[in-house]
Amino acid sequence: MTTPQSSSPSGAGPVADADVLVVGGGPVGMLLAGELGMQGVRVLVLEKLLEPSIESKAGTLHYRTAQTLARRGLLEAVQPGPGLARTAPGRPVRFHFAGMFDLDLSRVVDEGPALVGSPQAYTERVFERRAAGFGVRVERGAEVVALDQGGDGVRVTTGDGRVFTAGWVVGADGARSAVRKLAGIAFTGTAPTLSAIMGEVRLLDLHNAPQGWERTPRGWTMVWPNPYGHSRVATYRFEGPHPDRNSPVALDELRAELERISGGPVPMDSPRWLTRFTDAALQAETYRSGRVLVAGDAAHVHFPAGGQGLNLGLQDAVNLGWKLAGVVKGRVPASVLDSYHDERHPVAARVLYNVRAQVALMNPDPSVDSLRELFRELMHLDEVNAFLSGMVSGADVAYAGVPGDPFAGVFAPDLGLKTGDGEERLAGLLSAGRAVFADLGDRPELRAIAAEWAGAVDVVHAAPVERVAAEALLVRPDGYLAFSGRGEDGEAARLRAALRTWFGEPA
Repeated sequence: MTTPQSSSPSGAGPVADADVLVVGGGPVGMLLAGELGMQGVRVLVLEKLLEPSIESKAGTLHYRTAQTLARRGLLEAVQPGPGLARTAPGRPVRFHFAGMFDLDLSRVVDEGPALVGSPQAYTERVFERRAAGFGVRVERGAEVVALDQGGDGVRVTTGDGRVFTAGWVVGADGARSAVRKLAGIAFTGTAPTLSAIMGEVRLLDLHNAPQGWERTPRGWTMVWPNPYGHSRVATYRFEGPHPDRNSPVALDELRAELERISGGPVPMDSPRWLTRFTDAALQAETYRSGRVLVAGDAAHVHFPAGGQGLNLGLQDAVNLGWKLAGVVKGRVPASVLDSYHDERHPVAARVLYNVRAQVALMNPDPSVDSLRELFRELMHLDEVNAFLSGMVSGADVAYAGVPGDPFAGVFAPDLGLKTGDGEERLAGLLSAGRAVFADLGDRPELRAIAAEWAGAVDVVHAAPVERVAAEALLVRPDGYLAFSGRGEDGEAARLRAALRTWFGEPA
């Protein structure tokens, strides 16, 4: 591939192909590419697959992901069905913990839906089209086999001998990430203890097949029946990991395992895709090594209990995108990227922790029955429900704040704002991926300070529709608060410090 050389905005010297190479064209890589492209960053996505995958191993978007996508105007787009089912006030939203559907996610939901159904392959296409609209290029059939980084950039080589260079590389290339391995980033955690198979097949006797989640003394079966086409089928065997994790799955193997666990015949044919996985829970020890970063499954993998993995990765992408764009554009030093690890690594570690607990509770041995029943009763206590629902849905995610500011680090609510031009929602103001300073009282001195960062921050003077315990808010592009003002001493200095931390010196 030949591309005219240009100078990197980050000052990294001549860059032949892009400011940022995103390795991996799945949903995480494509969302990140769009986030960067929206900021004017030149992005090239390297994907080893020649065609987009049709596999949708994940299909649930949780509350914090739904909130995040709403702030980019993408929430409606990621749903293949007609319209969006909102969470009705007071109506329970049942979800499971360890296969026990006793959680009510509605208790932690303040806006929009608690859950969104979005097949992974469909979501990926939505993000790819968006990225293309921002000028992002995709190079398929490009499997990364070598990576070298220096002080001014990164050089990547693919299996067919092509070489690509950029100021930065982000590995979003899955659990077996070549980028992570080539960058020397350790991937540590707990070894697998079970074996699982999943696929989409045509069930020939749908009426007599297992339905939903079923636990037997021999394991678990999960069957999501589709009378009009292919059904999703999964089996969990708690008798050790696969002898060969990388071996292909045959239809007969899935059928035999489903029949062994369920105890009856389950005829099937026409597999669309089949895969195997385990409960290995692993995490990158660092999300950044020099000019190389990792996101999504390249940064963390775990058993798919509760559909949390894709959500983690999409939130990684939105956290990283605006920070990396600021570095590429020369607005902030590269040290800002360390906050990506500092903020996202603990969030993933907490997911791995709750998933390990779920796997232990899912053990089919009858000795676990009483523990499951006790846990089921506990989930009906309000505090336990809120604790577990917040953890699984991401509603409890908050980042480290600053002393004296109780709101810095929390996710900003979608406030209704009355401006001179009418009423707007805060979520809509974040759709361009820029920070927003909202003067909710009358703080002209703070507006004047924020206006010095007009290259990165939009300033809004508005009256909140809802009651808000703050007079001014600085909302980061990812929707989290960097500053709140309540009419106290020292707020001008705190605001300047927050603006400098995230957006460098005034333009």
